[in-house]
Amino acid sequence: MNDGTLVRVFDLARGLRIVELNRPEKRNALSTELLASLVEALESSTLEGGIRVMILRGAGPIFCAGLDLQEAQDNTKAARSAELIARSLSLLAGTSAVTVAAVHGSAVAGGAGLMSACDFVLAAEATSIGYPEIHRGLVAGLVMTFLRRQLRERDVRELLLLGEIISASRAKEIGLINEVVPADQLEARSMDLACRLMAGAPEAVARTKRMIGELWHRGVDEDLHWAHEHHLSARGSKEAEEGMRAFFEKRKPTW
Repeated sequence: MNDGTLVRVFDLARGLRIVELNRPEKRNALSTELLASLVEALESSTLEGGIRVMILRGAGPIFCAGLDLQEAQDNTKAARSAELIARSLSLLAGTSAVTVAAVHGSAVAGGAGLMSACDFVLAAEATSIGYPEIHRGLVAGLVMTFLRRQLRERDVRELLLLGEIISASRAKEIGLINEVVPADQLEARSMDLACRLMAGAPEAVARTKRMIGELWHRGVDEDLHWAHEHHLSARGSKEAEEGMRAFFEKRKPTW
């Protein structure tokens, strides 16, 4: 049951924290309010210290349906929304804690972006994953920061230019997720992975994660800053206006 808290935080053991998106009645769609709560939860986890593993999950039948398209039609909120999405991705990627996305149901658009920013991804067998932004007149610019680091270029082009939804098994095949697990084992397997991750020396794990990020020729935050401009520009376009209108009217957009 949703208690009104858009992002819930649970500390299950010393150094292990669960961050849960809690807007199940809206498929955990990323409204500015939810995103602000997520940023707050991630920032507090970083500032508190001592958090070694963070599991990101979604309440209800799906992980996250992506951007709240109802809210996205209000262009006055676009800049704030884009800023919060970029900040969430930056915090997930930059925290010294190892991040694990436990994904079920579906992870689409911004939801798949949150997943992609995590260090590990476990997905339930029936999970559908995709970046359909181009079908809404939008650009998956922010998530591109992570996909280009994780996947072959051909696979990035397939995901973003086709914008089609793929299965968890296909996502595993191309390296987008680490493991496909039975739905009723997702929580247990996530906890098992968290325990295995905490077997490493804390400082060594944090330093290793930092080095992996820094060995790329350009940092995540620099790429996110560049991608943010493209994301926001697309949000205010005529194509985005038509794409979202078509989505709500349940018809094909007229490009």
